[in-house]
Amino acid sequence: MTKELLKKILKWTVIGLFVLFVVAQFFPAARTNPEIVRDIDAPEDVKSILRRACYDCHSHETAWPWYSRVAPISWWVVDHVEHGRGDLNFSDWPLLDFEEQEHMLEEIEHEVADREMPLTSYTLIHRSARLSDDDRQKLVEWAEAGSGSGSDDHSDSDSH
Repeated sequence: MTKELLKKILKWTVIGLFVLFVVAQFFPAARTNPEIVRDIDAPEDVKSILRRACYDCHSHETAWPWYSRVAPISWWVVDHVEHGRGDLNFSDWPLLDFEEQEHMLEEIEHEVADREMPLTSYTLIHRSARLSDDDRQKLVEWAEAGSGSGSDDHSDSDSH
């Protein structure tokens, strides 16, 4: 291939990608924040941590950043939030029965303790959502107390 042909291919590739980018903007993702029935019942310090580190993906109080308006990134962000809300939605917490709440608390306890949440891909951009060891401890203790799993149960099983 000649140098001129390569330049021509590169030029048309860039033009094509630009056109695709522009066309993608005509297909926006649906960024929603449905009405909140009632908030989760938790101590204020726990609520503060949850709002800072969890609510963007796990509530109807998502603070949609500027890049959530730019396709194709917007499609990924909206999909991510929809999956997060599907797994756990603090805005729907009062609608869950006791067993569902207990299960969710157990999930919170394990995912926070195992550092699976919040996701690293989220905290890289949203530094305020990073959890300190103290934050993690407060969330785990709150979840343990609410789920009835308690640290005493864990210490018995850990000693075997």
